Amino acid sequence: MKPPQPPQPPQPLQLLQSLPRPALSRRGFLASAVGVTAGLTLAGCGDYRLATGRDANAQAQLPTYIPYKGVTTSMPATADGVAPGYLNYPADPVKAFPDGPPAKGPGIDIMTLIFNPVPPPEGRNVLWQNLNDSVGCDLNFAITPVGDYPPKFAVTIAGGDLPDAMLMLRPDQNSAATPDMLDTLFEDLTPYLSGDNIRDYPYLANIPSASWAPCVRNGGIYALPMPRPLSGGPNYTRLDLIEKRGLDPNPKSWAEFFQLCKDVTDPKANQYAMGDSITAWNFVMQMLRAPNNWREENGKFTWYYETEEAKQSLDAVNQLTKAGVMHPDMYSVLGKAKEWFGSGQTVMNPDAPAAWNDYYTNFAPATEGFDLGYMMAPGFDGGEGGQWQGSANYATLIIKKASKSRIQQILRAMNALAAPFGTDAYLQRKYGVQGPDHTLQGTDPVLTPQGQAEATLPTIFATDAPFTLYYPAKPDIVHNQYAFQKEAVEVLIPNPAEPLYSPTDSKKSKLFGTLLDDTRKGIMQGRVPLSEWDDAMKNWRREAGDQIRREFEQAWETRNS
Repeated sequence: MKPPQPPQPPQPLQLLQSLPRPALSRRGFLASAVGVTAGLTLAGCGDYRLATGRDANAQAQLPTYIPYKGVTTSMPATADGVAPGYLNYPADPVKAFPDGPPAKGPGIDIMTLIFNPVPPPEGRNVLWQNLNDSVGCDLNFAITPVGDYPPKFAVTIAGGDLPDAMLMLRPDQNSAATPDMLDTLFEDLTPYLSGDNIRDYPYLANIPSASWAPCVRNGGIYALPMPRPLSGGPNYTRLDLIEKRGLDPNPKSWAEFFQLCKDVTDPKANQYAMGDSITAWNFVMQMLRAPNNWREENGKFTWYYETEEAKQSLDAVNQLTKAGVMHPDMYSVLGKAKEWFGSGQTVMNPDAPAAWNDYYTNFAPATEGFDLGYMMAPGFDGGEGGQWQGSANYATLIIKKASKSRIQQILRAMNALAAPFGTDAYLQRKYGVQGPDHTLQGTDPVLTPQGQAEATLPTIFATDAPFTLYYPAKPDIVHNQYAFQKEAVEVLIPNPAEPLYSPTDSKKSKLFGTLLDDTRKGIMQGRVPLSEWDDAMKNWRREAGDQIRREFEQAWETRNS
């Protein structure tokens, strides 16, 4: 299957100044882009005009994709999105920067987020200190818990005292992330990164083109990627629990899947098929080869909620609920799906790619015979289902306007944070210093308790190397991970709206997502009739959806004309 954003051949750079460019003042930008999100009101902005959708989505030449080939493997990366797999770390890691620290100069302030506990501060963090030494400057991470990050971002933008670089969530998660904000306050990196210019930063050049596409706004490259695998994550299975009952872990249709769910459920043993209604709905949608957020046909867009497949999936999960195969606390307790799955209270759980290693780390030591498998979505009525393509990035990193020399220094530092698997820089960034942070088991690093605390430093939320399959504690699982990705990329369903910007989607999708999720869960639980979904969709189209659709269609035409 041809991926939606393959490596692109050089093309004439379409700079935004070739298009009509709206006038924009700093105060005008702040009033529009930040006021609503941050609860701030700035007056006297009569000279402010929003950029048009065509301006915001104007194309730019992407960086030339230059894959890193420094470490060979029998499980190589592929052009269609399979991540490379490695059983062991090289005994003699490649020296990433043979000429010494690449980014000598003043410190770099980086505002970012974290899902894990905040690491020890730099003064008590050997990994962080060593990272600074190897890069050549102090990387001053200002770290905010993920749930608090959107308001923190908006208030920081409004205040005007910007860090050198900051994580920017996707517009549908952060309405302050507008093209006008980027144009006013942040650097257009096109002269440094487009086409063969990226060769000055070879580890950034190793990031595939699909991850660069969402970094383009206003006819320029305005951000650095935080790459994620295109395969997305599988529907994980507790293979040990399924095989214990002598069942086939790979159903061939919805009917067989439904029967498997009933066969693995044993309320007396507190064991159920699944524990999250939303990911169950997603899985059924993939059985139906439903759109991945949006479907594009000849430039016309359809949202996945408004499809017949959406209603069919709602009804299917309602059937699972009524059959008693879903965890009984699923609709009343949030955030327990991972724990239920890892502890064996549920037998299947769709989750992210990185969860594969985490499940083994967190649950396998206490469970004899713990074994994970994966289930590809079968066709609903048989045959082949689909796999929703994962987002090419978690988020992106934007860099405030600065002198050429300062931008180049920051890019050299970010290039260091993208040093790939097999290099000494990757080993240092992920595992710290041998002794205090990790020990060696053969050639593989094993984090010490100190290293486990220090390694939560969120370098992956600045930029990173492309995703790598590697788990030294149990190397054999890498074969299964690689096999999943090879199967997944054959049936990927892309999201055509991922690299596009819609101002209405940015402002309203989060609100409507919350409202519609309540209706969606109500239908799946059985407390809301399925017939109410049609009314919910009519309201969505009237209040936001049709405008979002028009904006995405215009953006798609701009990118593809």
